[in-house]
Amino acid sequence: MKLSARDIFKQSQDYVMIVIGLFLCAFGFAAFIIPENVVTGGVTGIATIIYFLSGKTINVAVPNYIINVVLLIIAYRVVGRKFVVRTIFGATLFNVFLGVMNPIFTHPLVEQQPFMNIMIGAVLCGVGLGITFSHGGSSGGTDVIAAMVNKYSNVSFGRMMLYCDLLIITSSYFFFHKVDSTLFGYVFLVINSVAADMAINNRVQGVQFLIFSEHWLDIANAINNEANRGCTLIHGTGWYSKRDVKMLLVVCRRYESINVQRIIKRIDPNAFISMASTNSVFGQGFDEMKVRLNKYEPKISDENTDVQKK
Repeated sequence: MKLSARDIFKQSQDYVMIVIGLFLCAFGFAAFIIPENVVTGGVTGIATIIYFLSGKTINVAVPNYIINVVLLIIAYRVVGRKFVVRTIFGATLFNVFLGVMNPIFTHPLVEQQPFMNIMIGAVLCGVGLGITFSHGGSSGGTDVIAAMVNKYSNVSFGRMMLYCDLLIITSSYFFFHKVDSTLFGYVFLVINSVAADMAINNRVQGVQFLIFSEHWLDIANAINNEANRGCTLIHGTGWYSKRDVKMLLVVCRRYESINVQRIIKRIDPNAFISMASTNSVFGQGFDEMKVRLNKYEPKISDENTDVQKK
């Protein structure tokens, strides 16, 4: 399939953002989490346990990468080639960053402030993962396990990842018998999840307008020409007045909403406007959905089978 210059630019932009996201994640983990002797969730948490048990003689990136490769070999036939290739790229890059930074940061950047270090590290890791996921990347880890389980069971992808993370963090107590480190691991898990969700949602969030105005034609033209956003004309009936009304439906990015409001107020200060935040906006003029797809196999009903036989 031949790619246009625009497609190549968008894919290049995605890969640049994935690199930035993985760097942030590795930096937060190496500079703030590991020096505080805290075990987090995921494959990185398992690698951290091995790192601590070895007396910090093994670079944490080595067991982390080996476990990821083993998981991907097992998952190859289950989750497909595309998922494996994409995950190998992310896991390799993440572990290169982590392997370089692990020996550099032998002490926490914020001295004698473990809770502050955990918070900063969790935010950096969460934002980094959010940027990576929202651009179609993956750092490997428990999402490989979650993808395999999700294919053959009704357990959701996010719930399976949560179960794996909780199990790994809890198991760290039986190795090191440190209540504070285990609790810090749970704190990391919560803050990391919130930060990742915010990073993902802020990129795709939008604003939806419903505009009621007698000057709907002028408003629609102005939004098309000045805000470069499309409008959908909806015909309705005012129940109180029993008159036909025209509504404009406009969807835009959050930062564009102020411009749309200014256009409406300039043309019709008395317009009735309803604004609502949308969690995600995908499609033409917005972002492309970056989700893994299962292979589509059309199901033939019994009736169609009988018809074909006849």
